[in-house]
Amino acid sequence: MNDRLKQNPITLSIAAVERDTGLSKDTLRVWERRYGFPKPERDRIGERAYTLAEVEKLRIVKRLLDAGHRPGRIVPLSQLELQALAEQTVDQPQRQPQAVLALDCVREHVELIRAHDVQRLRAELTRLLLRVGVSRFVNEVVAPLNAAVGDAWIRGQMEIFEEHMYTETMQVVLRAAIASVPHPADALSPRVLLGTFPGEPHGLGLLMAEALLGLEGCRCVSLGVQTPLWDLVLAAQALGSDVLALSFTGCMSPNQVADGLTELRGKLPAAIQIWAGGSAPVLHRRPVPGVQAFASFKDLPAAVQSLRNFRTRA
Repeated sequence: MNDRLKQNPITLSIAAVERDTGLSKDTLRVWERRYGFPKPERDRIGERAYTLAEVEKLRIVKRLLDAGHRPGRIVPLSQLELQALAEQTVDQPQRQPQAVLALDCVREHVELIRAHDVQRLRAELTRLLLRVGVSRFVNEVVAPLNAAVGDAWIRGQMEIFEEHMYTETMQVVLRAAIASVPHPADALSPRVLLGTFPGEPHGLGLLMAEALLGLEGCRCVSLGVQTPLWDLVLAAQALGSDVLALSFTGCMSPNQVADGLTELRGKLPAAIQIWAGGSAPVLHRRPVPGVQAFASFKDLPAAVQSLRNFRTRA
């Protein structure tokens, strides 16, 4: 059997690699021409066939791209060089845990993820939510845990399914937190529509924002992830939204983010504000006129108060 495996090593099609790594087929073909990697063989019908070693390297490249590295710099590197770079690509000063969740507790929660103990992880998170309240839970529990999980992902210390398992568990807890927030009765309560662009599949930031905005007395409606731009415009107008709040991680290219926000600003009435937040560096490196970019969830209360003041004057 081992001899047969050596003679017929396992390979993946380009469609399977796209699903596994999140890198598009077009991107894989461009890198093949431009950088000489990956170098897929051809199967018996002439289709590209990628080895498991190539796929593993592509996974590391994708993590580094999500962390802000440029493909021209990292794609030509060896796998050892990529792993070393991944070890250095952790922004420690911005990722220090806050008062509720000490460093040791963060590690304990990450170990629960690695041990696949979903029930205990959910119980621990729920206990913290009840103890400290929604605001501190989002800012001082969810945020440092997200950072720790993201760091483990960048370093290659966490499997894809483990990161997904954490995300789903945290979503359950956050939805319970949102359900516990009283519905605002104030007629001047800002109406906020939340969503992400096509190509942005991560929705944890949306739930964090929705929980905090609800605490500030906002009426929130979430469209979830990957809503086409025109549908965001239609929904914001149909719902009478005061704000369209969008979340971005590093998985979209900077041009996609900046161009999409520019297009969206042009399609929406000036009275509807656009708020953008998340870990995508482009939000602050290339600010879009008419779009308010948030560096932290802690900036939301002041923004809501400013919006309330404006509506009162109006």
